[in-house]
Amino acid sequence: MKYEIVGLKEKTVAGVTARTNNTDPAMTAVIGGLWQQFFSPGIYSTITGRKNAFTLGIYTDYAGTEKDDYSAIVGCEVNAHTAVSAPLIIRKLPAGKYARFTVRGDVHTAVAEFWQQLWAMKLPRAFTCDFEEYRNDDMEHAEIFIYISLL
Repeated sequence: MKYEIVGLKEKTVAGVTARTNNTDPAMTAVIGGLWQQFFSPGIYSTITGRKNAFTLGIYTDYAGTEKDDYSAIVGCEVNAHTAVSAPLIIRKLPAGKYARFTVRGDVHTAVAEFWQQLWAMKLPRAFTCDFEEYRNDDMEHAEIFIYISLL
């Protein structure tokens, strides 16, 4: 898979979160539930200070590697001083070096295939924060930048 190395500044995001891992049979339902919750009435629409229209799927607070627990967050980038109320949380995504991949196609199949291929790569991952940046809202012809934190 082709990627480019990019340096990112710290980002502030607002979103909903849950803890899971990739071997949990309920992982897909947990992450899917976060997407449903985030776009449910009264959640996304209450976020002020949005910086852009991109939705983010974030994986952070790794207990180790991709085989261990992590926090999944569905959210959007906001201004640094944005305030939210429950169930929303504010999280800082760390500045640093990331591998940026571009994924195009059907959201469900393209993203799942990407992660399967990534897990087979010998990439010097930092396991600090990885995230998907959904560049459009076309579920069948999506353009997604996926950022993987590097050592």
